[in-house]
Amino acid sequence: MAIAVGNILEGVVTGITKFGAFVELPGGKTGLVHISEVADAYVKDVKDYVKESDRVKVKVINIDENGKIGLSIKQADPNYRPYKTGSRKQKQSNMSFEDKLAKFLKESDERQQDLRRHNDTRRGGRGRGNYRAP
Repeated sequence: MAIAVGNILEGVVTGITKFGAFVELPGGKTGLVHISEVADAYVKDVKDYVKESDRVKVKVINIDENGKIGLSIKQADPNYRPYKTGSRKQKQSNMSFEDKLAKFLKESDERQQDLRRHNDTRRGGRGRGNYRAP
């Protein structure tokens, strides 16, 4: 099978680094599974998920102009579901500038009030005269 974006192939792990795993694909080409594409959970160490000479299914997610092949183990899983579209960022992009500014000012004011309340309780309140300048 040809190596093209979107194809799911089987390969052999040939090397592991702190940032991912190198996988030899059919035809002798090698691609990289970045640490963020190893599993759907947080991956601290790639060695916790794969070892050298393991056979793994990978999905080709990109091929750059230099011929470097980007692979994903988690996307090769048939049960993989990408994060939902319609995320918070997308919802905010539909807001007008004035609405975004009003929301920002409101949230900022709330944060400032919380910080003031927190500082007042730590210092014993205002006007007690127990504060000395450094």
